[in-house]
Formats: sequence, C-alpha cells, structure tokens
Amino acid sequence: MFEDLKVIDCSTVLAGPSVGTFFAELGASVTKIENPAIPDVTRSWKLASEDKNTSVSAYFSSVNYRKQYLKLDFKNGSHHNQLIHLIQTADIFLCNFKKGDAEKFGLSDSYLQSVNPKLIIGKISGFGSESDRVAYDLILQAETGFMSMNGTPESGPVKMPVALIDVLAAHQLKEGILTALLNRTKTQKGAVVSVSLYDAAIASLANQASNYLMAGHIPERIGSLHPNIAPYGEIFITNDGKLITFAIGSNKHFQLLCEFLNLSDLPSDPRFSENVERVKNRKVLQEIITEIVSHCNAADILAFMHAHFVPAGLIKDLKQVFEDPASQHLVRTETIEHMHTKRVSQIAFQVKS
Repeated sequence: MFEDLKVIDCSTVLAGPSVGTFFAELGASVTKIENPAIPDVTRSWKLASEDKNTSVSAYFSSVNYRKQYLKLDFKNGSHHNQLIHLIQTADIFLCNFKKGDAEKFGLSDSYLQSVNPKLIIGKISGFGSESDRVAYDLILQAETGFMSMNGTPESGPVKMPVALIDVLAAHQLKEGILTALLNRTKTQKGAVVSVSLYDAAIASLANQASNYLMAGHIPERIGSLHPNIAPYGEIFITNDGKLITFAIGSNKHFQLLCEFLNLSDLPSDPRFSENVERVKNRKVLQEIITEIVSHCNAADILAFMHAHFVPAGLIKDLKQVFEDPASQHLVRTETIEHMHTKRVSQIAFQVKS
C-alpha cells in the first residue's frame, strides 16, 4: 500500500516508534535512527527473564518492526549531513524531541521543510510543544483522570497495564499524518503534524467526559463495572473455576440472561425491569446472579450467550489469548540484530478492493 513511502523514524519509546511500525507494515521503507551513545531506552527495559546481554528487549520489539537501523549523532557534522541527505528524499519524519532539542540539533521544522518542502513532520510531545515536562505514560494516566477512575474502592487509583496514553497518541498521529498525506496529493506540500500525550488522553475520555461535562458526575473507582449499565463488568465464578463477565446492554439481553439462569421472574421485578433500576440495585442483582452462576459450567453459559447474541466472555490471561487461533494472524515475527522477536500487528483493519 505504501511501498513508495520513505519514513525516517527518530522517535523513541512507544508512541512514535509504533507509528513507524504502522507504516512499515503497510510496505513503507522505514529507517530508525538512534544515537550511538544513547540508543532507544526501551532496548534496556527488560523483564527479569530476558537476556541482559542482548541489545533488543521484548518491549523494544513490540513497536519496532521491518525497520532499518542507523546510528547517528546529530551533533556530529558528518552524521548530521547524512541525516539531511536522507530527509531530502523522505516523505515522513517522526520525532519526539524534548523542547528546544530540534533547534539544538539543527532540525527545526522550518529548516527541514526548506530541505524538503514535501516532508510531513510527525511530532509527539508530552504536554504540548511549549512544555518541557518529562512525560511518561504513567504520569499522563495520573494527570488526565484515567488513574482516578481505574481500580476499586479498596485498591485506590491504578494505572492500566499497557501504556495506553502512548497508544492513543500514536493513533492520533497516524490519523494526522494520513490526513496530511491525502492533502499533499492536492497541494504537493508537506505539513507539520503534532500530537501531545495530554491532548490524546483528554480526547479519549469519551462518555466519562460527557458524564462529567453534562451531569457533573465524577467517576468513582468501581473496578470493571460500568457507571451507566448493569450487569456489566461484574465478575462471576463458574462451577468449573472459570471467570466470566457479561455486558448486558439492553432489556432483551437481560431477559435472555435470566432465561438461561432460570430467573424468569427477574425481568418483571421493578428493581430490575429497566437498566436504570438495575444500575441502582446492581449489588443485589450481582448476588442473585453469582449464586446461580456458581452452579453452572462456563462452556454451557457461553454457548448459550453466544448463540443468543448476548455479550459475554471468559476472562483470559495472555497465554490463553495467544493459544486461541483467532489471535494468531496478528502475531508478527522478525529477526532484529540476530535475535528472534515477536509482536502484535499495528494493523487491525482489513481493506478489500
């Protein structure tokens, strides 16, 4: 799809490199450039079980795929000239420089676009281009409301187990760059596309933002429960020790759930007849369902729910996830610096012509 596209990836950590990998998966030629003395820090972010002597970590592998690797020190005149030579014929330049570093390295937007007027510059910052704050995903989760909503009353605030804000910012940057590429076909001019982790996080608050902006509702930590729907996110243990959950989004879903559980009177009970009442009485409802589910087999529950189009699922760990054939088409393998690596694809969509 993008076989003629040339990308220079000077970004580090997760958000920027995942954008480079996105284009690489779609056929673009992507060169990742690292400082020879200070390579991408995620090369060193290793699990205790990983070989400490290798230059590639699982974390690094997750967002670096199908790239060529080049070591350049931008303060070195020869290296700087080599980079500029690459940029002259590039389509996209990715970076997440700290405030002032682009100018310090002689890589300002105006200079790069004077070298290549068609260049699209994709930039990621933490708190905006005018802020010099160091930004890690954890800090963004803390300062944009995500941690305050995540967890339980007992646990206190909890971060999500993936760098979600980085992932969200990467998607925003991809969309911006794709828009700029489309516009370039008309204008033959490049663009500067910038995304901050902060803005990407705020833009992703979705219904929780509207719950506050329209109703003044500040979400409490309710674990996996949904503030507007019940039962939704409650976790139940089956008689064979499996953990399952339901996303009962309509009265029809609720009626079918009750049909399977032999609770035919429940849908007409005023406490549970409508979703708003189920939300008010969700604790009592959970206790009722918990008792019945504890005597049921997980496979039987899920077979019925799937057959009747009721949203329900088994809570799986990653071993179970990747043993499922449904996930295998998203696994990508590659040898990087003599090391066999695996990651999941950055491409979840399918295009048919």
